[in-house]
Amino acid sequence: MFKKIITFTSKSKPKTFESTSLHTLKHSPQSSPSKPNSPTQKPLNIIIPPNPLNSFNRSFSSGYHSNSINYKGSSLIRNGFWNLGRRFSSEAARECIEYDVVIVGGGPAGLSAAIRLKQLCRDNDVDLSVCVVEKGAEVGAHILSGNVFEPRALNELIPKWREEEAPISVGVSSDKFMLLTKKHAIPMPNPFDNKGNYVISLSQFVRWLGQKAEELGVEVYPGFAAKEVLFDENENVIGIATNDMGIGKDASKKDNYQPGVELKGRVNLFAEGCRGSLSEKIIRKYDLRKKGQGQHQTYALGIKEVWEIDVDKHKPGTVVHTLGWPLDHKTYGGSFLYHMQDRQVSIGLVCALNYHNPYFNPYEEFQNLKRHPAIRPLLENGTVLQYGARTLNEGGFQSIPYPVFPGGAIVGCSAGFLNVPKIKGTHTAMKSGMLAAESAFGVLHKGSNMKTYWESLKTSWIWEELHRARNYRPAFEYGLLPGMAISALEHYLLKGRAPYTLKHGKPDHEATHEASQCSPIEYPKPDGIVSFDVPTSLYRSNTNHDHDQPAHLRLRDPKVPEHVNLPKYAGPESRYCPARVYEYVSDDNGQMKLQINAQNCLHCKACDIKDPKQNIEWTVPEGGGGPKYSVM
Repeated sequence: MFKKIITFTSKSKPKTFESTSLHTLKHSPQSSPSKPNSPTQKPLNIIIPPNPLNSFNRSFSSGYHSNSINYKGSSLIRNGFWNLGRRFSSEAARECIEYDVVIVGGGPAGLSAAIRLKQLCRDNDVDLSVCVVEKGAEVGAHILSGNVFEPRALNELIPKWREEEAPISVGVSSDKFMLLTKKHAIPMPNPFDNKGNYVISLSQFVRWLGQKAEELGVEVYPGFAAKEVLFDENENVIGIATNDMGIGKDASKKDNYQPGVELKGRVNLFAEGCRGSLSEKIIRKYDLRKKGQGQHQTYALGIKEVWEIDVDKHKPGTVVHTLGWPLDHKTYGGSFLYHMQDRQVSIGLVCALNYHNPYFNPYEEFQNLKRHPAIRPLLENGTVLQYGARTLNEGGFQSIPYPVFPGGAIVGCSAGFLNVPKIKGTHTAMKSGMLAAESAFGVLHKGSNMKTYWESLKTSWIWEELHRARNYRPAFEYGLLPGMAISALEHYLLKGRAPYTLKHGKPDHEATHEASQCSPIEYPKPDGIVSFDVPTSLYRSNTNHDHDQPAHLRLRDPKVPEHVNLPKYAGPESRYCPARVYEYVSDDNGQMKLQINAQNCLHCKACDIKDPKQNIEWTVPEGGGGPKYSVM
């Protein structure tokens, strides 16, 4: 697993050196990479091809996104935990690799943090080792968002991004806001200001960020899932461990078994995205929610498709947002429709997970949206390219946890910096990663404290933005029309200067009513033209997991589904999951039992949030599993 062929890109003639294995090396943080011909290091088997690799979207036979970093003017290609000139040690059966900074999650926040760290190293002539570990098979494979991109943070991070071929080219050309009824679309005053923003694919943008990070010397390792937080004897976080590979359902070691790897950092940044599994454990362990703004986080589920439509219907840069139908007046949410490049259109529905009716089915509501007479004609004769789903934070300012813990910090959507009324969180996630990187650099180079990250957040434009937007989301606790009225007051008159801060309602899982208090919802059958069944959509997500591995979706009490969820709540997990992971089926005695189809999982985290008794725990599967988004 860890013995690799190293490839440099160069126009010079090929040169070869003897190869070595990670098992024979030891790494010391802050040490500079040794030259290939260093007398203290064994010569390496290095192949220098005559032509450079021009594309960053490459794959090796493993299926993982290949990684390249600049090394003495060349490109170092890695396909596993290879760290040229580093020093390694083993503890028990697991490799232990030490870095100055370990970043968990290769999304906008994690990669922005990595890039900013390496920029600071370059500017101060300092060498710090930075590692990013990502559970998706490729960088960007698990990234899903609308996305109307605000480039504010990118302008700060990489000012010349236009010259560096960032996949950002479609500027917003038209911006509309509508209230939907079942048959009509009513134009409304537009509360959004998307002038200067861009319609993008966030998964493609993150791939580009990964390339930029690697060019600066960041070591990015996709296909490895962070399973465990490592602590020292004083309960300080000292790193993470990836999960073992090649474990069967029966917990036996298969022929391809490989133990996990310990990645230890002097500073550890968690950038796992919304409801990050390790981030949540850290928040609970150190009581960070109470130390921050104090309120619980609240969530929504976003379901999205990317279509290719007729050229005469395509208007690049057109942005449409809606409220109302198909959601009822007590359920917060809305839809988006963005015209991308190449005849592509992204369409999605976002619904808050504090909905009451256990018969509510977000996936079927999304199918209903596409049947609306204002939307269906656009999609007819088109082709669905991809499908996916992901939860997002909606708690905003009130729900920001204290993001610093002994040994590191939490950044991006793991902390929850999404601006709900803007429907944007990429720019705030990136900025939070940059601020955390600056604090981490201060810790490692100047002997300061990570608490400076918290202070920097509170004086940044993130804080100003979220404070100004703090009352929009909780206003809709009172319903659609009161929420619209309060939002209009906030937007047009108070402009975020209200002398009060509204509170969120119950946590999402507590908001679910018992089935006896609600009416079942009948949904139309899919027509195969604009609406589809779950298996068809799931196929379009490119989701795949090894069937022979321990289930990563765990029941804290296996009796709860049959004894509580089914009789009291009509089995809501069979509906809130957008991938049909949870199904109630009859056993040999005719009794209904919960069947978990873990291989279908989109990693959306809805089950971890919405289960009425918080009985489902989402954990990471083997690295490389899950969806493989490319245009989402």
